[in-house]
Amino acid sequence: MCGIFGAVFAERPKSPLGEMLTMALHRLEYRGYDSAGVAVADGGVIVVRKDAGKVAEVSARHGFRSLNGIAGIAHTRWATHGRPSRENAHPHLDCTGTIAVAHNGIVENYAELREELEMRGHAFRSETDTEVVAHLIEEYRRQGLDAFAAFKRAVARLRGAYAIAVIDAGSPAAIYFARNLSPLVIGLGDGFNVIASDIPALLDFTRRVVVVRDGECGYITPTAVYIEHDGVPQDVSLRVEEIPWTAEMASKGGYPHFMLKEIYEQPESLALTIAGLEWPRLETAASALLSARGVYVVGAGSSYHAGLVLAHLLWRVRIPSMPIVAAECASYENLFDRGDVAIAISQSGETIDTIKAVRVMKGRGVRVIAVTNVVGSTVARECDAVIYTRAGPEIGVAATKTFTTQVAVLSALYISVMRLVGADTAERERELKMLPELARRTIEGAAGTVRDVARRIKGKASAYYLGRGLSVPVAMEGALKLKEVAYLHAEAYPAGEMKHGPIALVEKGFPVVFVLSDPLTREKTLNNVAEVRARGAYTIGTVPAGSDAARALDAAIRVPDAGEVASPALHVIPLQMLAYFVAVERGLDPDRPRNLAKTVTVE
Repeated sequence: MCGIFGAVFAERPKSPLGEMLTMALHRLEYRGYDSAGVAVADGGVIVVRKDAGKVAEVSARHGFRSLNGIAGIAHTRWATHGRPSRENAHPHLDCTGTIAVAHNGIVENYAELREELEMRGHAFRSETDTEVVAHLIEEYRRQGLDAFAAFKRAVARLRGAYAIAVIDAGSPAAIYFARNLSPLVIGLGDGFNVIASDIPALLDFTRRVVVVRDGECGYITPTAVYIEHDGVPQDVSLRVEEIPWTAEMASKGGYPHFMLKEIYEQPESLALTIAGLEWPRLETAASALLSARGVYVVGAGSSYHAGLVLAHLLWRVRIPSMPIVAAECASYENLFDRGDVAIAISQSGETIDTIKAVRVMKGRGVRVIAVTNVVGSTVARECDAVIYTRAGPEIGVAATKTFTTQVAVLSALYISVMRLVGADTAERERELKMLPELARRTIEGAAGTVRDVARRIKGKASAYYLGRGLSVPVAMEGALKLKEVAYLHAEAYPAGEMKHGPIALVEKGFPVVFVLSDPLTREKTLNNVAEVRARGAYTIGTVPAGSDAARALDAAIRVPDAGEVASPALHVIPLQMLAYFVAVERGLDPDRPRNLAKTVTVE
């Protein structure tokens, strides 16, 4: 997830164009903050200035604000391909230096496109997937196409998720754009038009916007907006909206808190994650797991819970795996030896407990594979291999979209293992591809019921979260969320363990949340529902749509029916929402939970 902005004027604005570009980048920095850059077209020339670092420091170092011209694009980056560096920062140029591209998303087929273009003589300067777009446009310009036709031909070659903005020195009074999954919004000005990844970047200049839809492409000029879908021009005048938000509201997309915004962003984040899966790398990791002497799964907090999902899945293909809380890793040092493989999971890649665990294991000769969201992070650098989740930056302290994208990546690793052992994976692969759409349906279908449940339990002192099998890690993550942001004590257990002590606390009105995601254990879990209801508990459950299990509960939160690959991510979403709404009902700020930090960098 990155931030894109572009502006085009009929003539040079009174203030340097660079000032507008820089202001917009500050508004978009929450979408990515490891590098920034601008490109300005004027007089048949494109000037690019960019570097690794936050917007303020890169802008001051390279004089963004002084740049002038009639059209410009700007980008603030969250790295997905290539470490944060000047070379990998956007915008990217073609060989001639006359086409500049800024991109948010992932080009799935960039490797094959790059190989094709290199064979045609194109020279690449970066490690990014984005640079292929500039060279593709250049290639079609060489063949005699005009700027827009070349742009459309290039976009047609791309697979993946993208929002793209392009300026061409040969036609400087236009910005060309295309969208597939990644957001893009046009702002209508007086004598100029602008385009951005998100509304916050537009509000300093205009409140009149047109939202670009999936599959659309077009261009903006200082006085016009042209959009087409599958070659058919669209009537833009019917789609103009007036935005009533303040800039602060807009940075949260109109949501009252970043946590809720990021819960609702999960379909987009999951789509980007799945589009960015590097299956050859996953297969290499899967092969290592299959040949390992011992397998360990290490993480902290939500990342540990994601690791538990992987451990449960690996057990199903007869790979014994030991989950370890990262802070406890040193206690198990004598277990580790050469021939072992570990999966180290960390959203930030900077969690001190996980870094130390990696160092302990590598010191014993263990091969460690990282799963992280941050390119170039410490965990990514120190491990033997790395698999990126590509969820984009998460502002809320409580993990939401970063957890579900970790689960998606680990599920893909499980599918890779299944392929290597000769199992039929077609259904699980289909399920993984459907996960973003299933997440969207979950969010839309669950919100009303979850709000009602939150009002019912907001005054309670404690709650249980119960599940069996693959549902247990989901229950643990749900309980963690309630503790983190609502300050309501919650404990998660395997449902069968409840009668070995915890049931003593169950009384009339005591909230018990059941996760009924695992079809292999659902029937036994329903027996536990009956046990606590008999003692007066208020029973809540996440249940597959159409399941008879809903009848056994006081409150059933329906989730699309899915198998072992999609269910953990889907069933945790209502539990994230429940924690959020309970926090709000209790008058708390879920974005700033007390005593917690986004990344734990001290022991």
